[in-house]
Amino acid sequence: MNIVYNDKTDLLYIRLDDRKQDVINRRVSEDIVLDIGENDRIVGIEILDASKHITLDKLLPIRYEVSKA
Repeated sequence: MNIVYNDKTDLLYIRLDDRKQDVINRRVSEDIVLDIGENDRIVGIEILDASKHITLDKLLPIRYEVSKA
């Protein structure tokens, strides 16, 4: 997963699948666009005017854990 935020355009992009593939865009609201890839899987999420929808200072930087089973 890769997350990129452009503070000049206030655009947040969350890439869920790093494989190179063709995608189609599906707008789900005025400010949210999904990139749909192979097998109708969500490849990425684009959020326009991100600061209106997300508290960015709580999102960035992201903390995560990897659990090993």
